[in-house]
Amino acid sequence: MSKKILFISQEIAPFVPESPMSILGKEIPQAAYENGFECRAFHPKWGNINERRNQLHEVQRLSGMNTIIDDTDHPLIIKVATLPSTKMQVYFIDNDDYFLKRLAACDREGVEYSDNYERAVFFARSALEITKKLRWYPDYVLCQGWISAVAPFLIKTVYQDEPAFADAKVVTSLQKLDITKPMPERFPYFLAFRNIGVKDVAALKMEFRQPADIMKLALRFSDATVITDDEVDPALLDYAKEIGIPTIKFEADSSRQDKTDLLNTMLQNL
Repeated sequence: MSKKILFISQEIAPFVPESPMSILGKEIPQAAYENGFECRAFHPKWGNINERRNQLHEVQRLSGMNTIIDDTDHPLIIKVATLPSTKMQVYFIDNDDYFLKRLAACDREGVEYSDNYERAVFFARSALEITKKLRWYPDYVLCQGWISAVAPFLIKTVYQDEPAFADAKVVTSLQKLDITKPMPERFPYFLAFRNIGVKDVAALKMEFRQPADIMKLALRFSDATVITDDEVDPALLDYAKEIGIPTIKFEADSSRQDKTDLLNTMLQNL
């Protein structure tokens, strides 16, 4: 039986413009698919994604749920498309408050959105809830970008006994952060969900102040990390070393196959 990989990604080309992150976001799932893995992905429905050109369509049976964050209801809309040259389904998380006509970290004038950390919580919780609803049990979860950073925490706490995630190994990708605003004081309240309360978040004894802190949360609950560029915050590299999780680095000039082989070796050893 083929192994399953769930990608929780910030950018996958060609759905968004090409960038080092979006190209890697396409190449790794594509290579995993070609190497016999069963793959699915979740992606935010950023406002610059052309639904007609990319053939997105709404999945009615998955839409309609509400995600409550900090006592506010946020309706969830799910759309799906297929990654070109593969049969891999990419599920797009959409919501009028967080994604409609809005880009990733910053708007079209370069102004950073004030609710990015809240958006990250919504995206992660929505992706995991939909995975449960699909009854699809990944062996590995690969998280890319700040928008996915809450997923490792949720998988290893709230969802640790759920069949969909009980045996999943989590890998977090590290790259230059494109968020700069400090974290809001209410971030621990955003994380509170089901059996995890604010006191449980406080018990982690982690600071939630600077942008790198949300990635430290991801690393704390990951089984390994992949360094994907040379501009990763040194504090994150130090933290990964401090907590002792396996680390690999993708060299900028290495081929897609080399990156895939390196990642495969890491996954086999988790």
